[in-house]
Amino acid sequence: MNIVVFGANGPTGRLVVEQASAAGHAVAAVTRQPENFPVRGPRVRVVEADVYDPDAVERAVAGQDAVISALGVPYTRDRVSVYSTGITHVTQAMTKHGVRRLAAVTSTVLFGTPAPGERLLFRKVLEPAVVRFMGRTVYEDMRRMEEIVRATDLDWTVVRPGGLFDAGAVSDYEIGVSRLPGRYTARADLAHALLRQTVEGPHVHAYVDVRTTEGTPSFFDLIRKEAFGGKTGEARR
Repeated sequence: MNIVVFGANGPTGRLVVEQASAAGHAVAAVTRQPENFPVRGPRVRVVEADVYDPDAVERAVAGQDAVISALGVPYTRDRVSVYSTGITHVTQAMTKHGVRRLAAVTSTVLFGTPAPGERLLFRKVLEPAVVRFMGRTVYEDMRRMEEIVRATDLDWTVVRPGGLFDAGAVSDYEIGVSRLPGRYTARADLAHALLRQTVEGPHVHAYVDVRTTEGTPSFFDLIRKEAFGGKTGEARR
């Protein structure tokens, strides 16, 4: 399968490219900084493009079988538009070139329901503080992105992970079409779920939760890294 990955130079995007190419797929890795892209190989083609440039997006999508969006930015007080603008250009290009399959990342908080089995402090204080204050502009644009995807007639799947962290390998993660127990998703598991949804298509026109159940970090470690871990870039998912 020919797969184009937007947000390829983010932590999750790189893993998607690695896993997809290792599985034998031809991957077009889209990045604004191709010289800094670390994943190379005979099945990987690095494409310079900015999702704010519709012509560049169209060129990247042309000739592909499927699209994976791993776009993301860190928390910021500024208005965020990379999700909604990027997915607008991506879906327009897909429609023009007859590319049907799309898998995109947002967040588990967009289910709008508390995590099953969570303590009262997390449900009523900690998570709402992240959603309404620290990550408000990010989640607002994720919602806009989901609305844009839902309005298309593409074969889409939106993957909604929990708090993201790094792990050495894919685990025996859980997946479901409603919010799952637990707080965290390893990027390796998220990348694997995105690739599986893209290739096998088990959940079309669905919102899918992915949850890692082993080796997870603490809540405060995760928030500290998300809040202070880096400057706004092309992809942080």
